[in-house]
Amino acid sequence: MARILVVEDDSSLRQILEMFLKKAGHDVVTAASAEEAAPLIEPGDFDLVMTDLKLGRRSGLDILSQAKAAAPDCEVIVMTAYSTVETAIEAMRRGAFDYVGKPFKLEEISITIEKALERRELSLENIRLRRELSGRYRFDQIVGKTARMKQVFETVARVAGTKASVLITGESGTGKELVARAIHFNSPRKDRRFVVVNCGAIPATLMESEMFGHVRGAFTGAHMTRHGLLESANGGTVFLDEIGEVPLPMQVKLLRFLQEHTVRLVGGTEEIPVDVRVVAATNKDLHEEVRAGRFREDLYYRLNVIRIHLPPLRERVEDIPYLAQHFVDKYCRELGRPPLAISQEVMERLQSLRYPGNVRELENIIEHAVTFARGPTIEMDALPEHVRTLAVAHATPLEDVTAIPEQGLDLEARLAEIEQRILLNALKRTGGVRKDAAALLGITFRSFRYKLAKYGLGPPMEDE
Repeated sequence: MARILVVEDDSSLRQILEMFLKKAGHDVVTAASAEEAAPLIEPGDFDLVMTDLKLGRRSGLDILSQAKAAAPDCEVIVMTAYSTVETAIEAMRRGAFDYVGKPFKLEEISITIEKALERRELSLENIRLRRELSGRYRFDQIVGKTARMKQVFETVARVAGTKASVLITGESGTGKELVARAIHFNSPRKDRRFVVVNCGAIPATLMESEMFGHVRGAFTGAHMTRHGLLESANGGTVFLDEIGEVPLPMQVKLLRFLQEHTVRLVGGTEEIPVDVRVVAATNKDLHEEVRAGRFREDLYYRLNVIRIHLPPLRERVEDIPYLAQHFVDKYCRELGRPPLAISQEVMERLQSLRYPGNVRELENIIEHAVTFARGPTIEMDALPEHVRTLAVAHATPLEDVTAIPEQGLDLEARLAEIEQRILLNALKRTGGVRKDAAALLGITFRSFRYKLAKYGLGPPMEDE
């Protein structure tokens, strides 16, 4: 059922339309003039407005403009016995769904009404999906309590409203695409497209055509003109994932696009203006790739206007409880299960893992656990077998702690990780009694409590 306003000064036609629409199950309001209709039009009041073009001193085009101003997704059908090309064009320019000449058959206009309401429904669905996406990619959906993650949140919040190119770095599974989507859905471009281009998945021979499009006959198999991914993101954001995999010849073309903001279809001659915000991501050290001659320095600096680095999960162990509960809540909703808690034993096991797959690996473990949990709490038997059978003592060997990888390391983060593990082990040894844990480590209780607060390790506790 739709709510429909009929504005028609011919009383017989107005009554006929009213009876016809009510019989079809719609809620119908009628008005005999523009003056009578104007006060009725409020935001969200009507799904469809059907208005005569000539309404005494005022035009139905005025009603059309008022209806679209009040609710842009409200559809409007203009009816007239004085059809001209000029008025039809003007009606469509102002946003009319259709322009119908009188006299018309009820069967014919019923098809127009049905199509108008279908488009209205599609518009509402698009609005709902955009709101859902915006909610899903709010900043608070990126979970983390550590100082490094808070810095990431602050940077994302500051750059979202700008047009600056962003380069997101980090290991696979750290959430680079999630951050890219947060930037887009918290920007003025949120109502336009977010296009993901996986540069590592496109064959080098097809990359130019995929990104820039091609004209008919540009190469064997190009049977029709096809626009590329960059142009399809016009007005929105393009996410160039695995940017380090782009071949050198394509890097030149990508650099030109970033400089000129135009694309040229393969085989074409026309320069097409494109307004897109570029967010790129890589798990490679692009600076090292530049030094090795595998990545253009000028392209690197074009992309690296603002850099956001996502630390691996093993460097922010204190975030694991928050991430784990976040994923438990997510999969409980998706699977229709009541809320689940996580047992202390399971949490300790989760915090003992090294997570080469980072946040994505933790999410997979939690999805498995929620699926197989038998009661109100996730116990060890719900975890994947490879996690259950892991040795409990998962301490990092000393040589691993002191080893320096080729790309270097964040010393402060490494030291913080070691300190957090020692604090957690001390609490485990003393059954959670903080004074005993402080004594075990040879530090004051005040110092121990400060360190726990610094890393966000558990809720505040009363002094033992």
